[in-house]
Amino acid sequence: MLDRYWFGAVDRISPEAPVPVVRITREEERLGGAANVALNVKMLGAQTTLLTVVGDDEPARKLRGLLEQHGVTALLGSDPKLHTIVKLRVIGRSQQLIRIDFENQPDHEVLADMLGDYERVLPDFDAVLFSDYGKGGLTHIPRMIELARTAGKPVLVDPKGSDYSRYAGATVITPNRAELAQVIGTWSSEAQLHERAQALRQAHRLEALLLTRSEDGMSLFDADPRDGGHTQVPAQAREVFDVTGAGDTVIATLAAMLACGLSLREAMPVANRAGGIVVGKFGTASVGFEELFE
Repeated sequence: MLDRYWFGAVDRISPEAPVPVVRITREEERLGGAANVALNVKMLGAQTTLLTVVGDDEPARKLRGLLEQHGVTALLGSDPKLHTIVKLRVIGRSQQLIRIDFENQPDHEVLADMLGDYERVLPDFDAVLFSDYGKGGLTHIPRMIELARTAGKPVLVDPKGSDYSRYAGATVITPNRAELAQVIGTWSSEAQLHERAQALRQAHRLEALLLTRSEDGMSLFDADPRDGGHTQVPAQAREVFDVTGAGDTVIATLAAMLACGLSLREAMPVANRAGGIVVGKFGTASVGFEELFE
């Protein structure tokens, strides 16, 4: 995805409708979606390759340029039927006034033709991360997970939707509260959450489920018998400015740590710290190595 920001001054209300008039003074473009995840991994000093499909349009050319500028290696398929996703945010007085999305739902599996590329580069990497945004690009994810696990690679998934069976066999999935509630229903107690999360984890043969809980930090559900398979870390944000892309930063940091050989329990506090830093920044942002470990 391409994240576009239009910044402007708001001095009056429109005479045509009760809405502010924004006089645009500055435009900015940033990597969004899975491209932002790849950038977050790169900023931590790890080598990363982004594999995805974009359209044959102006936003795709912008994305290619930004990826090259940031040194993110990319295997980008091009599909003329696809509109490269653009999220345009209009900002006035440091507040987001409106977000406009440009996208279309593909009528076919856009990544199918790139399975060969995926298999070719898989041996070169220490971890595989899937960012699912529910845009129709990961229909073949069961096969891709199977290939990675057979090759002995940890697989991390940022999930979407209500069918988690497609992520079966992954190392860890990282839903937020709203995403998990879509699958297991709302919970009335910590005990009920624990029971349902563990049942979901076991049903889909996941090593762990990492629940991001905003101001309540993170909970990791796994098979560790020492504490009943549940450990928690508190939130670390000093000041929350913008939660855009925070989940991207968390899973990117988690992937980089697992690729370095840390366990999930060792990696979780580091990912939590990264998420706490990035919500103090505006828009889709990343965290550098020095910033994370200072």
